[in-house]
Amino acid sequence: MSALIRRAFSAGGFAAIVQKGAEEAGAIFIRQRFRDGLESVYGPAPQTFARDDDGMRRFETRLAQAEASAVDAVIAREARFDSDLWVVELELDEIGDLFEVVKTAEN
Repeated sequence: MSALIRRAFSAGGFAAIVQKGAEEAGAIFIRQRFRDGLESVYGPAPQTFARDDDGMRRFETRLAQAEASAVDAVIAREARFDSDLWVVELELDEIGDLFEVVKTAEN
C-alpha cells in the first residue's frame, strides 16, 4: 500500500490510508475521489484473476463515478463481512497504472 500511496503522490494526486485493517489479512478497497465530487470504489478482484507467479493484487470496479453516499454504503456493506478491511483514498482523476483493474462480467 505504501507503494500505491507514493505513486499517487508522484502522479500529482493525494493518497492516504483512511481505515486500517489487519496487517496479515483484510481486503483492500480503494476509494477514488474526483474533482467534480463523484467517487469510484475498487475492491479485490475475484480469485479467478489471481496469478500465483506475480504476487500482484488485482481490483475490480465496485462502483464507478457515483455519489459519495453510495460509495459509503458499499464500503459499509463490505465492512460487515470483513471488519479487517483496509480503505485507501485517492484524490486523482485518472488512476493510470497505479493498480490493475480487471474487467469482470459486472463491469
